[in-house]
Amino acid sequence: MSFIAIVPARWASTRLPGKPLLDIAGKPMVVRTAEQAARSGAARVIVATDTAEIQAAVQAHGFEALLTRADHPTGTDRLAEVAARLQLTADTVVVNVQGDEPLIDPRQIDAVAQLLAHDTQAAIATCASAIGHADTLFDPNAVKVVCDQRGRALYFSRAPIPWARDALADGRRKLANGLPALHHIGLYAYRAGFLALFPTLPVGPLERYESLEQLRALENGHAIAVLRTEYHPAAGVDTQADLARVREAYGNRL
Repeated sequence: MSFIAIVPARWASTRLPGKPLLDIAGKPMVVRTAEQAARSGAARVIVATDTAEIQAAVQAHGFEALLTRADHPTGTDRLAEVAARLQLTADTVVVNVQGDEPLIDPRQIDAVAQLLAHDTQAAIATCASAIGHADTLFDPNAVKVVCDQRGRALYFSRAPIPWARDALADGRRKLANGLPALHHIGLYAYRAGFLALFPTLPVGPLERYESLEQLRALENGHAIAVLRTEYHPAAGVDTQADLARVREAYGNRL
């Protein structure tokens, strides 16, 4: 199947300003991410950025980059602008590869694209892995998802869901035996037709309180298919410690 990978990359970052251009083994982070996306089955890889400096750096390394508006509230809105400018057909599958994920597995990019292609009733496809530690379940920075019997998302939350009432009755933070708790992986596939619709959808209270843009789709009645993977990928880069970890990983490859 054919799909396009778009890598949104914005300059602003509270903890790491200019994050997309931070060096990882001799190349900017966003370029390393684009390289991983290019190892997938994507027919085309495009970096979408709000900054000319990022665009120039990406193009200097041989990748396509589009300069987008700077006022997009979410990465999905940025993808919507790119899809419109490229005049993609409504059924074109677009995978959102976050620009701060230089360790992303190309196979997961392929898998989420294939899931959406096969689930014609879903507007979005994403990934999740089983939670094996209580610390992850109770960490508000680790987004959880619960699914129905068809593998569609029922809800995403920073809270520990599902809540094991009996196992947690003693007040201790622990993982109940057999709890179907899933750790969301922030990799998304969309159809271009839904990307055109997304910016017009009203932001609901669930998205506002949880600060999770995927809830906008659920609050407005659009299905999200969830691929359950065997492992959780390495976290993206949000802090100096993350940057050091990724630099070490690339150093070990050389």
